[in-house]
Amino acid sequence: MNKFNVKINYLYNSGFSVETENYLLIFDYFKDTVDSCIKNRTTGAISEEDLNISKKLIVFSSHSHADHFNPVILEWEGIRSDISYVLSSDIQPNSNSKNINIISAYETLNIQGVEIKAFGSTDLGISFLVKVDGTNIFHSGDLNWWYWWDDEESDIKEAEQMFKAEISKIKANNIDIALFPVDPRLEHNYCVGGEYFIKELSPKIFIPMHFGEDYATTTKFKEKVASLPVDVKEIKHRGQELQL
Repeated sequence: MNKFNVKINYLYNSGFSVETENYLLIFDYFKDTVDSCIKNRTTGAISEEDLNISKKLIVFSSHSHADHFNPVILEWEGIRSDISYVLSSDIQPNSNSKNINIISAYETLNIQGVEIKAFGSTDLGISFLVKVDGTNIFHSGDLNWWYWWDDEESDIKEAEQMFKAEISKIKANNIDIALFPVDPRLEHNYCVGGEYFIKELSPKIFIPMHFGEDYATTTKFKEKVASLPVDVKEIKHRGQELQL
């Protein structure tokens, strides 16, 4: 069994918090409200207490789509003056903060000791490969094989070519933990991107995302790829904690 000393909370859609020995990383934060009266990582949103953790704090947004970027994250600097932001170049933050780092596909950054490589997407923005405390974490953003069954044949072929070309650029890198879309809107094609990703890139752990509140899709995907050598995590509810 793989052991990485990493705690991940599923926040919503493609949003996750990732806590390691020395860092708290937050990816693609979107939904800032919760159904319960308690707001924290275990209910799926980030609280002031979460931000005041005694670890280095880095916040990532892969692109400007509203389900991946919430401008509220820029207000967190008022709580943590030492926060770092890593934002895709298509995002235009209404801020001149020195804590904001803008990155485009195929660029690299080293922020507070964390190595960050940006790769492309098959939609807007970028994907991230992050090396933190010895663990390689890939967050796909909207990089996926967007196989819409009712598209024109030429569009279906183009989507396949774009996705496979991008995966080939990532292939030389080791991935310990992958956060990747399994979007039920694709209907029976929900699994094709994730399955190809696993076969080509061999992540040790695969965590589904971009499924809205259709949690059953994560179970269905785990069953679909059961024969592959990867540990697929099922997501059962918002705020779910994974100790890896």
